[in-house]
Amino acid sequence: MKALQVITGLGVGGAEQQLRLLVRHLPVDCDVVTLTNPGAVAEGLTADGVRVTHLGMAGNRDLAALPRLVRLIRSGGYDLVHTHLYRACVYGRLAARLAGVRAIVATEHSLGDSQMEGRRLSRGVRSLYLASERLGRSTVAVSPTVAERLRRWGVPAPRIVVVPNGIDLARFRFDPDRHRQTRRRLGLPEDAYVIGGIGRLAPGKRFDVLVHALARLPRDHWLLLVGGGGEENVLRRTAHEAGVADRVLFTGERPYAPDGTPGPDLPSLASAMDVLASPSPEEAFGLAIVEALASGLPVLYASCPAIEDLPPQQAASARRVPCVVEEFAAAVAATRARGPAPRTAPEAARHYCITRSAAQLMGVYTTAVSLSSSPSLQGVPSS
Repeated sequence: MKALQVITGLGVGGAEQQLRLLVRHLPVDCDVVTLTNPGAVAEGLTADGVRVTHLGMAGNRDLAALPRLVRLIRSGGYDLVHTHLYRACVYGRLAARLAGVRAIVATEHSLGDSQMEGRRLSRGVRSLYLASERLGRSTVAVSPTVAERLRRWGVPAPRIVVVPNGIDLARFRFDPDRHRQTRRRLGLPEDAYVIGGIGRLAPGKRFDVLVHALARLPRDHWLLLVGGGGEENVLRRTAHEAGVADRVLFTGERPYAPDGTPGPDLPSLASAMDVLASPSPEEAFGLAIVEALASGLPVLYASCPAIEDLPPQQAASARRVPCVVEEFAAAVAATRARGPAPRTAPEAARHYCITRSAAQLMGVYTTAVSLSSSPSLQGVPSS
């Protein structure tokens, strides 16, 4: 089977890094097209030996990109097209249809109750999404929570398949030597208690809550923010005004480094933390939280369907906390007071192993291609 993965951009983000991880584990010949922003994840895919094409799309209304994508799909001889993120789903499903490919799968990574990928869920956004969704065979939801949101939106239940995000357990396994080396490289004091935050530096992630919580904690507490985005300058100013700028470290974007590459990539930075805090009140999955669990970290979170969809005993080291400054400060203090625990991955992390997710997605691919190639179903609408 030959598949084309179409994604809006390939900067560092959960959906983008999830795509790279899936391509590594799928038993399928995959090429990748990014509509915009061929960033660090594109470089990582290329290093993995994957062909990545940048379509050069200028914006949401760059209709000239559509015929370019149609030609690319036709010339590639693909059996299946898999789209990721809103813009790629709208353009990619239509382009696949025009190119004659009927096996079309889309993954919904970022649908919240009030927003999708940071954009407000207006009537226009919903209408365009539903119109393009009908062009595909199935829509993959990364959690049962997202599946329910899709159903409420109007996507027929039989067209929705839940395939959770996956993580590379081995890459996040805690290593005491990596812990010490990374903390030393970051210049952290030996007695520092490190609160970690991982994700795009965007308003919806509410990392400002952690900055203000830090100001209510003793001076041996530090905040390590891993990610890039337009909110960085605002957060730096917030830290300065709160009097904690000297205890907040910004690492910028940190993709998974190629195997054997030295330096503080995301798993290394997770190993340097003492607790992971996620004050984001609206998540579609909570990939950073699951990765933190794989590193053996205690976790404080405001929203995480990946945990909420599992029995409580599978993530005993995770605690739900309201997105309130005082609540997060108290939760961090209580977590530290309990003392360090063994850095082992709980059952919740093992449940989301990437090999399991890739096998489930392969089943979706096989079904989509089989239905599309069946003579009795030729010309039958996907819906």
